[in-house]
Amino acid sequence: MAKFMLIGGGDVGRGNTSYETGEIDKRIVAECGKEHPNFLFVGLASNFSDSYFDTMKKIYKELGCECVYLKKKNIINNPDIVKAKIDAADIIYFCGGDSVKLVNDLKEYEIDKLLIEKIKSDCIVAGISAGAIMCCREGYSDSLKMRGESDKYDFVDGLGFVDIAFCPHYIQDGERAVELISDLEGNKKEVICLEDGVALLINDDKWDIVKCSSEKNGYLFKEGEYCLLDIN
Repeated sequence: MAKFMLIGGGDVGRGNTSYETGEIDKRIVAECGKEHPNFLFVGLASNFSDSYFDTMKKIYKELGCECVYLKKKNIINNPDIVKAKIDAADIIYFCGGDSVKLVNDLKEYEIDKLLIEKIKSDCIVAGISAGAIMCCREGYSDSLKMRGESDKYDFVDGLGFVDIAFCPHYIQDGERAVELISDLEGNKKEVICLEDGVALLINDDKWDIVKCSSEKNGYLFKEGEYCLLDIN
C-alpha cells in the first residue's frame, strides 16, 4: 500500500521565496527506498504550475529522482499518457493552491479512479496544503474564500484516501485557528493541524511527524482544545 506524506505548507523556493521544506523532501525520497525514483508532479491546484514544476524538478533531481510533469493539456488530450505517468511513478506529488479545483479536476477527468488503483502499490503520495487536503476525507481550507463563494474558512471534501480531517498552515493565534475553534464549538470532530514546515507521514496504521524546524509543530484539535501531535 502507498505511504502518504501530508505537508502542512511552507515555501518551496519558487520565485523569491525561501526553501522551507527540505527535510520533508529528503524524507519523501528516503521513504521511497529507490536509488533513482520516478517523481511525478501534479500541478492541477495551482495557477502557476509550470514555474512550480520547474522548482520541484530542481529539488528532486538533486535528490536523485527522474522528474515528470502531469499537465492539464496531457489530461485533456491524451488520457493514455496520464495513466502511463501515474503507473510509472514512485512518488506522486500534489502541489498547493485551490483544494476545490484540484478535487473537481481529479474527479472530472477520472484521475481519482487511477489513483485508487495506484495507492494499492508501493508508492508515496505526497501533498502540500491543498494537495494534502485532497488526500484526506476533508480539510479546513481557504478555497471557497479564494473563489468568492464564502467569506470564511470552511471544510471542503477531499478524496478520502486518508480518513482524517486536516488543517494546513496552522498557527495557534492565527485567523484560520480562530475560525476553526469557532466552527468546531460543540462538535466532536477531530482535526489534524500542521504548521508550515511540518508533515505527517502515514504508513498503514503507523504515523510519524517530520519537521523542518524544531520550533514548528503539529497538533490534534479535539473537543475544543488542541494538544501537540507528538508521535515520534
